[in-house]
Amino acid sequence: MKISTRGRYALRLMLDLAMGDRDQYVTIKSIAERQEISVKYLEQIITALSRAGYVKSIRGPQGGYKLAHPPEDYTVGMILRLIEGSLVPVACMEDEPNQCPRCEKCATLDLWRRLDEAISSVIDHITLADLAENQESKL
Repeated sequence: MKISTRGRYALRLMLDLAMGDRDQYVTIKSIAERQEISVKYLEQIITALSRAGYVKSIRGPQGGYKLAHPPEDYTVGMILRLIEGSLVPVACMEDEPNQCPRCEKCATLDLWRRLDEAISSVIDHITLADLAENQESKL
């Protein structure tokens, strides 16, 4: 599994919002400057986050974006799955039940399941609040 630039940037965008004043709306331009990411790229990402209800937006001179919920409510897994789609390590695991004609006799399927469980156990238990706390300790 390899997380795309889009997934990494989405996580950085959400972390940036989590680090700020939760009552204030933040412009994409200011996030782009802090994160050193193109405004155009972030606009594409914020659209997906907004449609999913992860962020709220308002228009106008005082407009911008803020988290729709507290940082504790978002896991890394939620954000990555929204942007990346499935995070399973092999394509045959995307369907449930597994549709692969070899799944009953596949010696590697258990390995892929264990890898998927290990990844999920990490990304589904780390929240934006955890990342924000970690980020604060690095400043």
